Amino acid sequence: MYSGKFTVPTTQHMQLIDITSEVQKQLNEPGVDEGICYLYNPHTTAGLTINEGADPDVRTDIIDGLREIVPLQFPFRHQEGNSPSHIMASLMGSSLTIMVSNGRLQLGTWQKIYFCEFDGPRTRKIHWRLLAAQ
Repeated sequence: MYSGKFTVPTTQHMQLIDITSEVQKQLNEPGVDEGICYLYNPHTTAGLTINEGADPDVRTDIIDGLREIVPLQFPFRHQEGNSPSHIMASLMGSSLTIMVSNGRLQLGTWQKIYFCEFDGPRTRKIHWRLLAAQ
């Protein structure tokens, strides 16, 4: 088992950041050929997802769609004023599981791993763990 963490700086209030190459780079260090990669985001106003990486409009559409689903102007009770960010993070989820084969993340042709910022800009952390196959 191997583990580590890396940071993700965000520059906007809401954005999806492609972290695929950084995850792959982290996994290259142990040199494991086969296994399972777990990613965990310890933040309550951010999420993780896997989605299309070929067309950047997909990222914009996801954010715009979430803004339609979760009203930004609503009489939320949470005093910090970021309740929509908490809800969006819950919809996306805080962890991912990805198979690793021949030392590479087993993503589909168009898939990328995204860190989903909903309350930025901030510097965030991603924890990873690689369970090597025996």
